[in-house]
Amino acid sequence: MRAMLIVNPNATTTTPRTREVIIRAISSAIDTTVIDTTHRLHASDLARQARRDKIDIVLTLGGDGTVNEAVNGLLADVTGPSLPTLGTIPGGSANVFARSLGLSEDPVDATAELIEAISHGHRRTIGLGKAEFNGLSRYFMCNAGLGIDAEIIEEMDRQREKGMSATPARYVGTALNQYFVKTERREPALTIERPGVDPVTGVFLAIIQNSSPWTYLGPIAVDPCPRASFDTGLDLFAPRSLGVLHTVNYVQRMLLRQRSKYPFGGVLTLHDQTSIRIAASRPTSLQIDGESAGSVSALTVTSIPAALTVLV
Repeated sequence: MRAMLIVNPNATTTTPRTREVIIRAISSAIDTTVIDTTHRLHASDLARQARRDKIDIVLTLGGDGTVNEAVNGLLADVTGPSLPTLGTIPGGSANVFARSLGLSEDPVDATAELIEAISHGHRRTIGLGKAEFNGLSRYFMCNAGLGIDAEIIEEMDRQREKGMSATPARYVGTALNQYFVKTERREPALTIERPGVDPVTGVFLAIIQNSSPWTYLGPIAVDPCPRASFDTGLDLFAPRSLGVLHTVNYVQRMLLRQRSKYPFGGVLTLHDQTSIRIAASRPTSLQIDGESAGSVSALTVTSIPAALTVLV
């Protein structure tokens, strides 16, 4: 059995010493090729090559962006049982995918859990989401978002480029500034379309979840769609109001992870959907698995069941 470990050397929550400990532990357990990423989409290229070389297991050490790149490399032009098994070691700021799978938040502890999973054959098959936009196609493990969700991520990226760290406090401050100062809260841009159902217009924000929770603020799970699962279709949270009182209600319920319906008609929630199309009347920011994907005028998301085998 052979493995490839794809390492993001710029991962925000690991140090060179931690990465060395992890590499030694994995290499002692399985024949492992270790490669550092050097540029954007490098993890995709490496995972694609691992599949061609018939590597059994592809491991990532980094954040959700690194995992997303690897997943898209693994699934490029092919799906099915011939794919390598994926394992992920959390090294980013949120690590939504690893934590959603039940892995430890600590990268060294997660490494030990993955080594045990390799030894005992602990695996599960998960579904993925697929996003189509601007002539492109991209898989996502956890979520995609149109609107203020993606705008906040774009602003966080700008701050990181200036050397600022992606802390929960900075994220909250950025979100508040975006909400009160920058985002358009008067004229909604989005329309939700589904086969055989009348379109829903007047939507400000669309969050599509393939798993639960949506994200984390430090140790706190934030979850608009608590029923979302790797074993079902896609879930949608789409508010038709960004008024202050409504937004406070949304946030409260996200933090409490309440499954009950919202107590007013200003939000559309959907569970276990096969496909959703979202049209935008003006260019709208898109994020995929916590990474900015630019602006779009339309987005189609599709559930892809049993797309990938992962270590757990």
